[in-house]
Amino acid sequence: MELVLDGVVTAVSLTVVVQYTWALRAHFSSKKVPSGTVLISIVVLATTAIFLALLWLQSQPWLVQIVGVAIELAGLGLFWAAIKASRAARLRLAFDTENPDSIVTDGPYRYLRHPFYTSYLIFWIGWGIAVWSAWALPPLAALVAIYAVAARGEERKFSNTPMAEAYSAYKRRAGFFWPRISG
Repeated sequence: MELVLDGVVTAVSLTVVVQYTWALRAHFSSKKVPSGTVLISIVVLATTAIFLALLWLQSQPWLVQIVGVAIELAGLGLFWAAIKASRAARLRLAFDTENPDSIVTDGPYRYLRHPFYTSYLIFWIGWGIAVWSAWALPPLAALVAIYAVAARGEERKFSNTPMAEAYSAYKRRAGFFWPRISG
């Protein structure tokens, strides 16, 4: 059973990482790959290697592997919802220096200003749970920090555009990485 679950976690996790990699070229639109995007790619590759090693070298409870995969798949679902909602916008890669030229507010963007980053974090948290090791925490913390810095930088760029006021109103309605709960 353990070998089968390790295989399932590996297959699902690598499939998701491949889909995220596909989006770098097929969905996002930047003139060149920013150095911050390269940094994210390096951290993703390193985290993938660490998580695979933890998965195959240590034993995990079967329940946490199943829960972890379910969380990974939830992250993937949010990723594809964000792709669908933003396809026409041709969003830029993380850390691109160009200012944005549109605001996406449909689909998951109705509730989250950064559904791509949220989907990545949900996925990595799910995989971290599936490997069930304290050694998963430092790479997770690094990913949270990098995605938060990227998202904050993207938000600052809106203040340099004619959309500054509209984006400010959007920020009041939609949460950063988590939906805003309004009463």
